[in-house]
Amino acid sequence: MNRIISINEGGTITLPQDLIKKYGLEVGGQIVIEESEAELILRPSATFSVEIYSDKRIEEFQQQNEKELEDFKL
Repeated sequence: MNRIISINEGGTITLPQDLIKKYGLEVGGQIVIEESEAELILRPSATFSVEIYSDKRIEEFQQQNEKELEDFKL
């Protein structure tokens, strides 16, 4: 379905409420805008937390795993 949405003086667009609900968008959320020669494509953005483990943290994991294996008895 095509829709016409106005752009305000600040360059902001407002998405219709039904699209916000349909795509699970939230206040403070983000969308991705892809640009091609002929069009702009808006898509919901997904964000994932990533933790990069230090050598010390990896060692903690290994120690915990070894302890759990010692406690595990067949």
